[in-house]
Amino acid sequence: MTSSTAPSPAALHLAVALDGTGWHPASWREPVARPRELFTAAYWAGLVAEAERGLIDFVTFEDGLGLQSSHPFDLDGRTDQVRGRLDAVLTASRIAPLTRHIGLVPTVIATHTEPFHISKAIATLDHVSTGRAGLRVQITARPHEADHFGRRTIGHLDGYDDPVVTDLFDEAADHVEVVRRLWDSWEDDAEIRDVATGRFIDRDKLHYIDFEGRFFSVKGPSITPRPPQGQPLVTALAHQTVPYRLVARQADVGYVTPHDTDQARAIVAEIRAEQEAAGRAGEPLHVFGDLVVFLDDDPAEATARKQRLDDLNGEEYTSDARIFTGTPAQLADLLQELQSGGLTGFRLRPAVLGHDLPAVTRGLVPELQRRGVFRRSYEADTLRGLLGLARPANRYAATA
Repeated sequence: MTSSTAPSPAALHLAVALDGTGWHPASWREPVARPRELFTAAYWAGLVAEAERGLIDFVTFEDGLGLQSSHPFDLDGRTDQVRGRLDAVLTASRIAPLTRHIGLVPTVIATHTEPFHISKAIATLDHVSTGRAGLRVQITARPHEADHFGRRTIGHLDGYDDPVVTDLFDEAADHVEVVRRLWDSWEDDAEIRDVATGRFIDRDKLHYIDFEGRFFSVKGPSITPRPPQGQPLVTALAHQTVPYRLVARQADVGYVTPHDTDQARAIVAEIRAEQEAAGRAGEPLHVFGDLVVFLDDDPAEATARKQRLDDLNGEEYTSDARIFTGTPAQLADLLQELQSGGLTGFRLRPAVLGHDLPAVTRGLVPELQRRGVFRRSYEADTLRGLLGLARPANRYAATA
């Protein structure tokens, strides 16, 4: 007699998106929000420590080149919401020595920053964290942010289908390509550090990248040795075809915003098709679904909490991502349902960090563990390892 068992449910990955006091614009007015501590290292260290206690794969840090705004292209002039940020890369670097396992993924804006600077900053973060760094690449099409730099002029745009935006995403793809090549511009054993012979580096193992493209001309090599992961994680948020193409061409993780399983399935299919068109069909690429979450033990409490915050804000909060209100168990149901559409993980945006982040780590995570779909301990020492991504070979190293 033969016996059969049902296949185990697929494990899923979880990231948490950290921004200000939370993703609801009125979150800073909650008693748990601690807005007076928002620009301290201790505040961010506490959030990341909570996420690490929950065995989260990685956290992302939001950033920008202008003040936050509810308008996609212009300043909104509001003074009743959190405005101002610490630098995401520097914050992640400050937090890194205080953590042991969790990945740290700051946002970087490709539009007005040089890839050489970003490459060495993220390489440094990977060294400081011993292999837990990544980046979230983002563009900006805001005219007033271009004015901070004076290198280019971006006119007023009416929507993301403008050809200028397409160019900005193409530029971002080249930006990441330069960053990746610079990470490889030092071979892994380029540093000899031989006191007896007086040789610190092997110059033959440092390489010019000689990148010549439409947007950048970069010779290299980097000044920072190859990161511990070889290639730190590259991630990007995408809502439609042009940014899906950026994810397919250059990312290890793409964040998408489906509102149901059918939409998730269609988005994943489009990204996989773009991935094949980009010649990356055989490479692993995670697609994470983004959700804003209000979590309480009683679903009515979560709904009422959102309503109360909406009233404080003076208007209903809406988002590019699906907004979930309910219990951790109900959210676990939804994540598994969306996962059936081809998603490999989720990036959760806590509506109020002081309330909803602990609800994720102490409510959702134990529920997913009971279902056998989430880790009970960290199983790897690097962020690539946590996501099942191999350490890539150096493209410039001589092969036998």
